[in-house]
Amino acid sequence: MTAIDASTSTAPRTVSRSLALVLGLLTAFGPISMDLYLPVLPALTRDLHTQTSTAQLTVSACLLGLAFGQIVAGPLSDRFGRRRPLLIGIGAYIAASALCAASPTIETLIAARLVQGLAGSVGIVIAQAAGRDLYSGGKLVRYYGRLAVLGGLAAIIGPVIGGQIAAFTDWRGAFVFLAVVGVGILVASAIIYRETLPHELRTEGGLPHTLRAFARLLSDSTFVASLLVTAFTGAALFAYLAGATFVLQGIYGLTPQQYALAFGLNSLGFMVFGFTSGRVSERWSERRTLSVGLALCVAGALLLLVTALLHLPLVAVIVSLFTMVAGVAVTNPPSTSLALSGYRDIAGTASSLLGLTRFAFGGLSAPLVGLGGEHDATGLGLVAAVSAVAAALAFAVVTRLGGRSRRLVRG
Repeated sequence: MTAIDASTSTAPRTVSRSLALVLGLLTAFGPISMDLYLPVLPALTRDLHTQTSTAQLTVSACLLGLAFGQIVAGPLSDRFGRRRPLLIGIGAYIAASALCAASPTIETLIAARLVQGLAGSVGIVIAQAAGRDLYSGGKLVRYYGRLAVLGGLAAIIGPVIGGQIAAFTDWRGAFVFLAVVGVGILVASAIIYRETLPHELRTEGGLPHTLRAFARLLSDSTFVASLLVTAFTGAALFAYLAGATFVLQGIYGLTPQQYALAFGLNSLGFMVFGFTSGRVSERWSERRTLSVGLALCVAGALLLLVTALLHLPLVAVIVSLFTMVAGVAVTNPPSTSLALSGYRDIAGTASSLLGLTRFAFGGLSAPLVGLGGEHDATGLGLVAAVSAVAAALAFAVVTRLGGRSRRLVRG
């Protein structure tokens, strides 16, 4: 049971720019951990005398850690507060990154990457939950829009930094860099971050309470609709991340530099549209903004599928990917705000479910994009289209079955 009811109101809290920046930096753990070392993956494969498929398990291990670690970190942060789990998680991330750099075998590296993902998930889930501690209403949506911007920025600079690191050191240097990044965030968090969850709002009890909290969340049609939107749009986004390089370089013949430019354009679109979504939601309402984002996502994904089936020119691929990614960015702030707005008392637990579904569905969709073969983009188009349409249908069906939720139609 919680010490006080979830509806208890508190006075608005002043959030310094430095604290807002630290919370934003915590969102970088996911993209920076996944993207930064990708340019050195071939060198890693050769150095550890392993197969490409085995080396790719280091990516999967980190992804699994980022997904399932949130299920542990979220409820713990609801019970013990945000700050203590955060500092422990960042410390574990630093240690895991150092272990990655020192790994003598591919097996050790895979295990270390799993721990690195588990530890990194703490920062991601607490950044979302702390936002719910500090903000409400339009400010909450705007906050999630800023997180989308910083996540997109990390996705842009991650591969660039990784490529520069590879120019003067080996693959181990990439993990040393991640450890250094972790140290910087740990110092900033220790100095700037003060507890955002008051003692009177913390939960009591262990696993039974967590299971009851999950049941409470999953009985709410608004939360379930937002959860499904997060899951399926996450699947579309991870399909893009897994398949875009194969389509743009393998089929359309882009050079690595040209691919980096296209990737950067889409990431820039993600940032701009995510920020705009956070602003627009204050005037349009969360549901209307979410509907626009889903429409963009579906349009881009269907255009991508048509492009693959009809072998349309490169410009059609670029436009369709940009539209789909922009749509995903628009859905993120309102769907996250809708999911968490009624659950200040279990914001960490609610955030953990969102994070789990996003990474789990993304991990399931990513391998499917190559089923059509290395010279066929149909797999990417089909996975993206099915995911985007499923997100739109799930939101429409679940909210209709659940009735007109007071929180869903506010504004």
